[in-house]
Formats: sequence, C-alpha cells, structure tokens
Amino acid sequence: MTVNVFERYYAAEADFNGVPRHGALVMLIATSEEGNIRYEAAVSFFPHRDEEDYAVSYDAYFSKVLYEAKGRRSKKREETLLQEFQHYIDELAQEAEGIVYWDKPLREARKG
Repeated sequence: MTVNVFERYYAAEADFNGVPRHGALVMLIATSEEGNIRYEAAVSFFPHRDEEDYAVSYDAYFSKVLYEAKGRRSKKREETLLQEFQHYIDELAQEAEGIVYWDKPLREARKG
C-alpha cells in the first residue's frame, strides 16, 4: 500500500528534455508491504504553462529513500521526516539542476 503522507504543488524552475518546467509536485511517500515500511521524498517538475495546468509529467521525477525498515507507519516518524522535508527536496532539486520556490505554493497542502 502506498500513501502520500504529504504533497503540495509549488512554483519551480527547471528544464528537462527541452521543456521548461515552472511547477513542482513535492511528496513524502509511505509504502507499506509485507511488514516493512519505506518513506521517500520525491519531486516531479512539470510545465505549469498556465494557472490551470497541473498535468504532472513523470519524465522529471526524482526521489530518495529516507527510511526503510520492518514495521509500519508512525505519526512520530512522519513528523520527524517532515521537519527535514524541504532539505531533502532541495537536495533532489539541486541534483536535477532545478529549484523549488517554497515561498510560492500553487495549492494547499494535502496530508494522507
């Protein structure tokens, strides 16, 4: 079972496959299977050509496993991961030569 613990759209800048990207979907993802839990931070840069364009393209998707062990979801662990979440996403964005503008959210955050 996979759940987006946190997700939010932000203004961003990047260029992939010759397509300028002006938006980013950032996510903290929890995957639980066979008694194991894995958390990963992920960012997907998408074109966001206008205020209605939220078509996320997965050709500019980057992720990093933050935690993996036996067990199940933990609210306490999720809160701890969310405290450093921006740092993890910034690392991924930098490696992809992109930037997420944290002070420019495009939509309200969703928590799962």
